[in-house]
Amino acid sequence: MVSFEQLQEKCLSFPEATEEPHFEKTSFRVRKKIFVTYAVKDQKACLKLSLADQSTFSSMSKKSVYAVPNKWGAQGWTFFELQHVAFELLEDALKCAYKEVAPKSLVTLILE
Repeated sequence: MVSFEQLQEKCLSFPEATEEPHFEKTSFRVRKKIFVTYAVKDQKACLKLSLADQSTFSSMSKKSVYAVPNKWGAQGWTFFELQHVAFELLEDALKCAYKEVAPKSLVTLILE
C-alpha cells in the first residue's frame, strides 16, 4: 500500500515538479505538463506513461495497474490503485512518467 504522502514526496522530489489542483484531483506537473494526477476519493493515481511502459507496468500488477479505459488510456494514461500497489513499483513508474513529460535537460538531472 502506498499513501498519498509517499506519492506526494516522490513526485515533488523530481526537478521543478509542482503540485497543483486539477478539477477535483491533485496534479503533479513539470513546467505546466501533468505527469501524475491523484483522486482522493478512489485512492488512485493516474500516470502518463509511454505505451511500452504502460504495458510493462500493467503486466506486473494486472489488478492494480491498468490503462484508463478510454482514449486517454490509448495515450498512455495508466491507473495505479495505491491500496494494492507496492511502493517500489510505483516509484519506478513515477520516474518513467516524469521522464515522459519533462524536458530532456531536466531528465538528465535524475539520471545522474
